[in-house]
Amino acid sequence: MFSIIMLILMNVAVMASIYLSLFLIEMIFGVKIDPQSVTGLAIIAVIIGFSGSIISLLMSKWMAIKSMRVRVIESPQSEAEKWLVETTYKLADKAGIPRPEVGIFDGPPNAFATGPSKSNSLVAVSTSLFDLMDLNEIEGVIAHEINHIKNGDMITMTLVQGVLNSLVFFVSRIIANILAPKDEEGNPNPMAYMAISFILEMVLSIFATMIAMWFSRYREYKADAGAVKIDGPDGIYFALAKLGKIPKEKLSLPKEMKAFGIVGFISELFSSHPPIEKRLENIKKVARELGYNV
Repeated sequence: MFSIIMLILMNVAVMASIYLSLFLIEMIFGVKIDPQSVTGLAIIAVIIGFSGSIISLLMSKWMAIKSMRVRVIESPQSEAEKWLVETTYKLADKAGIPRPEVGIFDGPPNAFATGPSKSNSLVAVSTSLFDLMDLNEIEGVIAHEINHIKNGDMITMTLVQGVLNSLVFFVSRIIANILAPKDEEGNPNPMAYMAISFILEMVLSIFATMIAMWFSRYREYKADAGAVKIDGPDGIYFALAKLGKIPKEKLSLPKEMKAFGIVGFISELFSSHPPIEKRLENIKKVARELGYNV
């Protein structure tokens, strides 16, 4: 129920931001956007494409805390929580970024990083990770998440998604305008135009998703490499090796959090994470380049 309410609120916020943006553009700049022109359609496509992505980014930490029932650790209640906070701060200092908030949640063995900026971020770890791994391995997982923050992955993923959303909206309507039957004045049939636009959006969204997931997998390799640089190869390597032995369905985070977790699964083209075997090989490659004997 909470997820449905959040989805409805998100859609309302997106639509409100679109109408507000169009109103402000007309009021401040005196420019009335004509959706029938290529320029007007491009402007609307950018507004629509980026509105959802930016709102999602701004709300990402709050939504993660609510949807995953993350308890932000303000005063550690155990030695494990104290170690988690101190280790996260230590790795953040090594990476040269502001210290993130640290949280813990009940769920399958996993972890994620989120937040709208490096100075407003969260690293959260599942309680079951402490049952599965030793502290060195958990430290490797945290180092991986810290590098997501260091690399600005939440922001770059937002930009990539915004560009792809804009292109899907723009291209689908340009093609629909060409294909839809015209009246005597050359105007496309509204019903046909919308139907063709909708079908094209669905098809183009598949390819856009593949591109976004390719970029997400690229980010995972970079975060793994960064973990090796600030924490050595052993922690992240053996953590991933352990996760690779657990049935896939027991590891996945909710859909909205998969792109920033330590492990995610679908078919490879549509997966936010590379296969663990490839990540282990990449970790060994990076470690050798840094002079580790692996």
